[in-house]
Order: sequence, then C-alpha cells, then structure tokens
Amino acid sequence: MVVLRFVSCKTEWFCVISYNMAKLSKEAAKRKAVRDKKAAMTPARRKKKAENQRKRRAAVKKHGISWLKGKDYDHDDKRFESVKANRGNDGKGTKKEGKKTKRKRK
Repeated sequence: MVVLRFVSCKTEWFCVISYNMAKLSKEAAKRKAVRDKKAAMTPARRKKKAENQRKRRAAVKKHGISWLKGKDYDHDDKRFESVKANRGNDGKGTKKEGKKTKRKRK
C-alpha cells in the first residue's frame, strides 16, 4: 500500500511517499512502530548506527558520494557491501545468525 502525503515548507510543496509493506491495520502499525523504536534504541543498535555514520563520512571523503550510493556498511565483514548483499546474513538467512546455534528445549 502506497500513501502519498503533500507537505509544505514555507514556499514549496513536497510529496512524501510512505510504504506499508506488511499491510498492517492502524493499531498493529502503531504497535510495530513502538517495537521497532525500542529495538533501534538498544545500546548495540545505537553503537552500530554511530559506527555506520563514522564509516560513511570517512568513505565520502575518501571515495566521493557517488561511490557510496547503494551501499551499506556490513558490521560482520567490516566493509561496504551492496544493500542486497548486506541483507539476510549474506544469503544464509537469519535463523542461524548470531552465536546461538542450538535451540533450548523446554
């Protein structure tokens, strides 16, 4: 679902496009936004975000902004990769990601 909103900034109008990929209800979308915000504010995520910003600034100075387009910093491989390559644990999926390899049984 694509939502278009028009917002003004003094003399100009801008179109803001919002994508609701999961097609959630308004209540579910609000709950998800709260969960996402909580996950984004954990110390580990904040540290990764700060590291990413430092690396991106340095890469822009070294290579230029056009080199950086479409790339994300991979915290595991310690290098810039395409957005596509940096998703889903490098093609292995997210089930085996991290240090836990075995599930605890009840």
